[in-house]
Amino acid sequence: PPVTLLEVFQDHARRHPHRPLLLFRDEVHTYEALERRSNRAARIFSRRLELAAGRTVAVFLPNEPAYVWTWLALAKLGCPMACLNCNARGRALRHALAASGATLLLASPGES
Repeated sequence: PPVTLLEVFQDHARRHPHRPLLLFRDEVHTYEALERRSNRAARIFSRRLELAAGRTVAVFLPNEPAYVWTWLALAKLGCPMACLNCNARGRALRHALAASGATLLLASPGES
């Protein structure tokens, strides 16, 4: 049967929780840490934003660890993620957002 990237991640998190997964600047993020962060984000998204499976979410975040746990959280909720290039602006950004069909946009505080 097909296996999703989320399932592969969760299997590694169970089998090798303390193994490093991401190195960002001088921060090391283990499988266990990303599993916890993504679970917390999924709970917050579900409760505060009322996200449910099937709802497309546009994500406008820079390349940083929060991007990874946001993706994992949305995958755990069954929400498709429309990845928006954080360098896009103006007409290109509006087009990408409209084409995504997303009903919610998640962005970092620095993006406006």
